[in-house]
Amino acid sequence: MAKALDLGSWMQDQCADFRFDVGGVFQRESDFAWWPLTASGPVELEERLTQGGHLLPLPREPAALANVLEVSIVNFLALRVLAVTGAQVHRGTERGYPDFEIGGPAFGGGFHAVDVKAARRAPSGRQTQSRITLYTGNTYFKWPDLHWPGTFRPYSDYASHLDVIMIYTLNPDSNARVEDLEIIVQEPWRIASRERSSTTREYIGAITDISGLRTGAGAFETPAQFYDYWRKFPFKISAQVQRQLQRLLTATQDELARLRARQELGPD
Repeated sequence: MAKALDLGSWMQDQCADFRFDVGGVFQRESDFAWWPLTASGPVELEERLTQGGHLLPLPREPAALANVLEVSIVNFLALRVLAVTGAQVHRGTERGYPDFEIGGPAFGGGFHAVDVKAARRAPSGRQTQSRITLYTGNTYFKWPDLHWPGTFRPYSDYASHLDVIMIYTLNPDSNARVEDLEIIVQEPWRIASRERSSTTREYIGAITDISGLRTGAGAFETPAQFYDYWRKFPFKISAQVQRQLQRLLTATQDELARLRARQELGPD
């Protein structure tokens, strides 16, 4: 039997091959278009599209640009996973957790959660412009044994959790907007801070120091310290989350009652 691959190392190796090749947003028609349009290669094609008014800049707004980056690398990594014998990949939803999960004997069995983050460098180049969000703290993370909406399975069912972090410099004069892209793969607890990533939302934040993100030098020395701190954190529970929680707890209790009833009846 082949030795199982170490997912973290394998993921970092794949990310080293990734190139962000999105050159802009394609527009079908423009006042400057001419036909037929021919090109001998990708560089000339981009020049012709730009000259013909077919290529518009990607958005500068951080959340919108992050979505483009994340979709691009998820597509890339999903294809890489499918090329591994004995590996499976399932894509998540835009607002769910994780962005994709990996399973199969190639990575030791079980399921592994992989979440993608994108962050702009601050002007100093030493920190991220804003604090990366690691988890939503008041739902699946706080009650890890429940199967929350937007997730494949309960948080605690995963054998491991990894973050793929894309750090870039914004070039406002470029159609692609993204320069000096760096990709870091880390376990979330290793890069966690003791701060939320938002003052209005119940998100767990990462450290902002880029060298610390590279080395995994977060605020906690062990996973136990990380979970103990953030599971006790006084996150706000909205009415909507409270209703979801009550439904999940009720469903879990009903399922336990059915299992006990079957056990009491015994085999047929």
